[in-house]
This record gives sequence, C-alpha cells and structure tokens, in this order.
Amino acid sequence: MDSLLTHDIDTARLLMAGNMLKGDGIFNLSRRRLLGLGGGAFVLGALLTFPGSAVRAAGNVAAGTVKPGTRVPAFLVIGKDNSVKLLSPFVEGGQGINTGLAQIVGEELDVDPARFVVECAPPGADYAVINGLRMTGGSFSTRSSYELMRRLGATAREMLIRTAAARLKVAPGGLSTRDGHVVVAATGKSIPYGDLAAEALALQPAEAVILRDPKTFRYIRQPVARLDVRDKSTGKAVYAIDQKVEGMLYAAIQHAPVLGTEPQTLANKPAVAAMPGVHSVHMLPGAVAVTADSWYRAKKAVEALDVSWSEPPRSGFEKVAGDYSSQGLLAALQASTSGGASAEKEGNVEAAFVKAAKIIEADYDAPYLAHGQLEPPSSIARFNADGTLELWVPNQMPELFQSLAAQLAGLPLEKVNLHSPMLGGFFGRHFAYGTSNPFQQAILLAKATGRPVKVLWSREEEFKMDAVRPLSFSRFKAALDDTGMPTAIQVRTVGEGPLGRWFGAVFGGPVDSSAVEGITGKPYAVPNRSMEYAKFAHPVTIAFWRSVGHSMNDFFYEGFLDEIADAGGQDPYQLRLALLKDKPRHLNLLKTAAHMSGGWKRGPYDVDGGKRARGISMASPFGSETATIAEVSVEDGAVRVHDLWIAFDPGSIVNPAIVKSQVESAAALGLSSTLFEELVYKDGVRQSHNFDDYPILTRAAMPAVHVEIVESGAPMGGVGEPGLPGVGPAVVNAVAALTGRHVRSLPLAKESFGV
Repeated sequence: MDSLLTHDIDTARLLMAGNMLKGDGIFNLSRRRLLGLGGGAFVLGALLTFPGSAVRAAGNVAAGTVKPGTRVPAFLVIGKDNSVKLLSPFVEGGQGINTGLAQIVGEELDVDPARFVVECAPPGADYAVINGLRMTGGSFSTRSSYELMRRLGATAREMLIRTAAARLKVAPGGLSTRDGHVVVAATGKSIPYGDLAAEALALQPAEAVILRDPKTFRYIRQPVARLDVRDKSTGKAVYAIDQKVEGMLYAAIQHAPVLGTEPQTLANKPAVAAMPGVHSVHMLPGAVAVTADSWYRAKKAVEALDVSWSEPPRSGFEKVAGDYSSQGLLAALQASTSGGASAEKEGNVEAAFVKAAKIIEADYDAPYLAHGQLEPPSSIARFNADGTLELWVPNQMPELFQSLAAQLAGLPLEKVNLHSPMLGGFFGRHFAYGTSNPFQQAILLAKATGRPVKVLWSREEEFKMDAVRPLSFSRFKAALDDTGMPTAIQVRTVGEGPLGRWFGAVFGGPVDSSAVEGITGKPYAVPNRSMEYAKFAHPVTIAFWRSVGHSMNDFFYEGFLDEIADAGGQDPYQLRLALLKDKPRHLNLLKTAAHMSGGWKRGPYDVDGGKRARGISMASPFGSETATIAEVSVEDGAVRVHDLWIAFDPGSIVNPAIVKSQVESAAALGLSSTLFEELVYKDGVRQSHNFDDYPILTRAAMPAVHVEIVESGAPMGGVGEPGLPGVGPAVVNAVAALTGRHVRSLPLAKESFGV
C-alpha cells in the first residue's frame, strides 16, 4: 500500500492540524468533546492558573471511581528479591524527578532511594495526581505530589507492618522497619519486605497514617545521587531515538516549506520507490514520507522526492502567508490599537500621570525561540495481531497522547498501549502541538504499510516543525515623582500566549496569563498599576518554553525598572530595596544575592585592566522567588558574562544537589536566549535549519554560576524553570550600567557595543 486512504488523511488533518484553536474555539470540537479528548494539550502552567472545578471535572471524565494516588499496588512493585520499583506519574527528562520521588517515597517506606528502580507509569486514572490530571511540566511535579508520595510510602509501610504483625501474632506497635525490612523490636528478627509484599499490598489501605517528623529525615533534603547517572554516563540509558521493535520500517519525512501548505504531486515517485531499501512512498498531511529498511535510506529517498506544494496565502496573519516575517509580525504588534482586557489594575494610574514630575516610555520585544532539544523527535507505532495499537512516544502527558492516538486510529482507548520513554530534552517540547509531533505520522504509516514504523525527524525537519516560543511585545510607561520614585506603571502587551492557544476553548476569558506572567503580580510597591493584554494571534504553531511567559516578560519589566531607576537618579539595587521594604521574603533574597557577589556594586569598575559592571533582577515564577546578579564586560563589541549569582527560594526542597543543577541549567538556557537565540521568519519560511544557523551558548561563553538555596518555609514552589527568567534582565541591566544603553530587544548578538 503506497498511499493513505482519504478518510485517514481527513482524520489526520483534524487531529494533526490538530485541535488548533481558531479564535477561542477548536475546529468542530465542542467543550464536552474537548474535555474528553484532552483538547490539544492540558499543558504547562495551566494548573497554576486554573486550579479549579473545570480542571477537576476534566480529570473526573477519565478517573471514574479511582481516587488518584491512593492505590498502593498501582505505584509500588516489591519483588520477592526485595527489589523496589516505583511507577511514576511523571516523565523523566533530565529534571531528576525519578530520584526525587525515590527520596520522598523511600523516606516514608524506609527504603534507601538508591535501591529504587523508577519507571514512568502507563496511562491510567491512578496517576492523575494533579487536581485530577496528569502532566509533567510547569515545574509542578515534585510540589504537586510531595504530600501524596509521602503518604503513599507511609501507607505501604503500615500495610507491611500490619501483615508482619498478623504473621508473627504480635502487636503492630512492637514492630519497626529498617531499609526494606520489618524488624521485631524485642528480638531484632527481621523479615524482608519482599516476603510480605504480595499479602500486604492486597490489604485495604489505612485511612490515615503517621508521617515521619521532618527532623528525622534521612533522605529528603539530602543530596542523594541521581538514579540515572550511571546509565546516562555509560550509554545504557534508552531514549525514544534508541527504541527498536521487530520487523519495523524506518520513515523519514519532508515537511511543507510553508506551514499549512500541502503536497500536490510527486513527479518522480516511481524512481524514488525503486531506490535501494525503499519500501513505500506516501503523502501525509503537510508532508511526504518514505519508509525503508534503514533510516539513512529513507532519508536519502525522501530528500530526492520532487514535490509540488500548494500555495500559501499571499498576505495576512490568519495563516502563514507567503510574505510572513518576524519583522512584519512585530510591526503589526507595535501598531495594534485594538482594545485590550485588564490583566491587573490598582490605584488611579491616570491621576498619577497627571501629577508626575517625569514620564518615561519604552517598547520591549523578544523573538521566536526554538526548543533546540538534544534528541530529535521520533515515534514508533505498531498495530498488533490482537487489535491493539502500541506506541513509543516521547511525551509529557501520556493520557492525552493515548486519547489522540485512539481517535486517529479509530480504536477504543483501552486498545492503545503507550510507552513513555526518558526524554532527551524537555523545556515544554513534548506536548501535543498539532503537527509539531511525529506520533500521528507513525500511526498513519503503520496503518498504511501493515508494518511497525519508526518515524525519526532529521534535525532540519525538527527546526522546521518545532512549536516555538511566541514572539512577544510590550509597551511600558511610568510616572515618577520629584524624588525619582515610581508612582505609576502602565503596560500594554500585544500578542498571544500558549495557554490561550491550547486552553482557550476550555477556560476562555479575555486575558491569557501565559502572555502576561512576569509583568503582572510583581512584588514591588508601586501604588498605581495598569496592565492591559490585547490578543493578536500568531499564524504559526506556538508552544510552552522553559519558564513560559516569564522567559521574556521578566526581562521586559526588570529592564524597564532599571530605566526608571536611571531616570529618577536612583541606584537599581537601592530602588528595589525601597520598593520591597514590606516584603521580607523578597528583601532577604535581594540581600542574599548581593552578599553572594561580595556586596552590591553597579559599576563600571576596573577588573584586570578592563571595565565591568553589574545588573540585578528579581523574578517570581512558578511559586518560587529568585534574585539574580550578573557581571559583564564587552569584548570586541560583544557582551561577555563572567559571573551569575542566583539566590533561589523555592520554599522547601527535596534534593539540594538537583535543585542546584536545575538552577544552573536554567541559567545557561536563559543566558543562551539572552545572548544568541532567535528564530526568524522571512517569506513564510524559518531561516534557521540547524544549529549552524541557530547559535546557542557555547562552553566558552558560559560564566561561573553561583547558586544559594534559601528555604523560607513558604509553600513548596517549582524548581526546573525559575532560575531562567532573572538572567536576561540582570545581564541587560549590567550592559546598561557598563555602556549607558538600555537594550529593549533580544538577543544581544543583534547589537554591537563599545565601552
């Protein structure tokens, strides 16, 4: 079979184009169906913004009578050899969640975390532990499951003790545990958990269990070594790109040059079909594919195809037009006068501007960004003889991918078996962003060929199809009094955020929080504030990106705050101290960052015969707080960052080593986007094709990163993303101190600097 049935293509277009929003609705999908299907993506940050009944209702559709997180056997498998396996609700993608969960469960179960094997659980209602949903993202995994996982471990331990007490005919109070054994206090005799597990895990769990006093923790809050380090270091870790199944074909893809256009004819199809190793040639929605006995042969063949594509619209923003460009979209955002919705309102802004001693204004923007993950996307699909569909798919929401696959394959949900391998890159890349994921292509090709098919995108196809961080624009205006203090801030943000794109049909509302976070909710005591959001939809596929709206909006706000300081004759550090005088948590972080850096000094000042300066910023992403100081110089017209000092307060922690590593990695990505990264559209086409024309941070450009964890005791916040947003503004503010230029558009590589 060398082509796909018309019905399959039509179904694929619906799902791959793919639960895309038009305005605030989803093509042909009611709200009820949206909740049932997953609606395109229950994704990053949504639960932080919408923790209420709509989310819980969505989860209840799938959950039935199961109360997520309560059935111990669904999570723990204790072998007769006393091995312990934990089935995790979350996907490991480098953030260390497997190790963290082993620490949390092991603390209460009384098993050394080093003895755990942790695997991602299959789809199922047991694992919908975040307000009735299951996702890995939003820096939410540990903080959302901390108490639940502690209770899970403690409940299992209580069941094991109860079983041992019945077997030994002693009171449970006379038993204790020690690293996977139940111990008889009076005699010291011990029974391995493995001897008790089958009987114990069949018991009815206790309604309430006693949790360990945090003062006695042995594993939680300790720098326990990561469970995956050895396998990753020795090449034994298995990612999706490594997966193989018997009898599979390899598929390579060539996507349309302009998003939304379709293949029309294949002029040389017979010649390509006759190439060595080629099995078949196919048209797919927005793409063509070749299957072969090796991926190299499939790739060479698909690249040889002579494809004619449909024409895009000549102009406009409804779809990607032939003249679409990043520059054109930014100009449209800047020129927009459409009415906006209030995102934050406090005091009387209008009156403050009338009374102002000085008014300053500035426009800020940030570009499209690729995820740039190390592992190119791949998926395997296999239709089994028993009528089931089996998938191996990198993802951050197993149940969502399972439901979308079932719809596309025309199968009931229980006939789709999904495996969620370790992710070779994260950052919000692995949600269901319509055509930006290859798993639908794998399903269609497996159905068409009657063989298991592994689809692997080349790096060039990944750069062509990756769902991108939105290009963003905000216009700022501030009123200062005669002492130089800000009395009012007014902001107008124009654009679109991923939360509105993928959740608009469920939650509606005029303000997309993912477009304004980092501008709204700032801790500074500016008495009069007005933040406005005007939606301007992108024609391209936008996505969540590490720290989401904070990744650009904290740069905008904190950069403008330094402009306020300069306009009012204030030191930026002292201004922040004054504006945070009633916020002890933030004040402590600010002072901690200054202390880490050897005491605040702005500069310029001399170091080793050259000039350097420092910048400072604050950020409050995902329930955590950060203060960041950057020290920079200018070398050959380019910015060089020497040090980053980051004071990080996530409230409380599980593994300080992982926390530190996550803050360091977030800082590296934040610096990469600040200095170098930009995905540009021109004539409807992305101008970056691989890392040779999408520069990222090099080892030579990596500064020393100093991290101090401050546990304030506030509710546990996120860890994976909060270290990123403060980096950009700290660097830009340092550049302003050094050069006198306040940069308002990233990346800095677009500019040339002199000192």
